[in-house]
Amino acid sequence: MSENQNLLPFQGEAYFYPDFFSKSKSDFYFNQLLDEIRWKQEPIKIFGKEVMQPRLTAWYGDEGKIYTYSGITMIPHEWTPALLEIRQKAEEISKVRFTSALLNLYRDGKDSMGWHRDNEKELGLNPVIGSVTFGASRCFQLRNYQDKKLIRSIDLSHGSFLLMQGETQHFWEHQLPKVKNTVDVRINITFRVIK
Repeated sequence: MSENQNLLPFQGEAYFYPDFFSKSKSDFYFNQLLDEIRWKQEPIKIFGKEVMQPRLTAWYGDEGKIYTYSGITMIPHEWTPALLEIRQKAEEISKVRFTSALLNLYRDGKDSMGWHRDNEKELGLNPVIGSVTFGASRCFQLRNYQDKKLIRSIDLSHGSFLLMQGETQHFWEHQLPKVKNTVDVRINITFRVIK
């Protein structure tokens, strides 16, 4: 599939840019974010039960841009210089001014993110999500919310950018599944607009 081609057959838009950042820039940002981001592991509620998230997270953004999901309320840390640089490049492609970023640190193949949609009310009607990956390449999947057999898979590689917009969060859910083989650390930033 070529760059800029919509990954979704209908009811949504997802565009993949595999070499969004050069390898040297990607290496730099990976090390910078690993060291300076205030990572933490928090409990979330799944079907009424509290469990620890299988990854580390952090929330950065404009002042007052609070985000709540799965029983967690996140207060933003102030943007770092590295995050501001990465955000600026993501905004050039998306033509959106992102107010916030959810960062995920996947320590190994056991760390994951289950099926979900980014459809919280704070994100507005048709959320634009700009997803940047640094570190290990991992398989990312999109599944049609009405036809669960319809799945699109793509490897999100070091320095890549995935843009989801339009009606994607209405009709498609996504996940980062666990993997059995040994996988190195991966950092993912999902830029968002909090209304």
